[in-house]
Amino acid sequence: VQLVESGGGLVQAGGSLRLSCAASGRTFSRYNMGWFRQAPGKEREFVAAIKWSGVSTKYAESVKGRFTISRDNVENTVYLQMSSLKPEDTAVYYCAADGAAYIVEIKFEMEDYDYWGQGTQVTVSS
Repeated sequence: VQLVESGGGLVQAGGSLRLSCAASGRTFSRYNMGWFRQAPGKEREFVAAIKWSGVSTKYAESVKGRFTISRDNVENTVYLQMSSLKPEDTAVYYCAADGAAYIVEIKFEMEDYDYWGQGTQVTVSS
């Protein structure tokens, strides 16, 4: 599956951004999807994930209550709505797909995801 992120940019602290990840190449609706991020000098970390059906989600504690993941299985797109952004949210954000279909458990480890996008930069100024 091919994944292409968009929607990143520069925003002031307290602002909002919506990231999109367009998928192609396989049946998108079968796969759990996740968002990860990597700040300069840091390891890539889990942000949020959503089950293939869209009924279940998971979030990192650092973004819970501020970020919302959603998906549109008709448009083959997963979204990350980010609000109340903080400078520490500055990172390259990556979309990822779990390569196994109809997985019940939402995973949050990088090694559980088989397909990755190129990333989109989010910069939050103070």
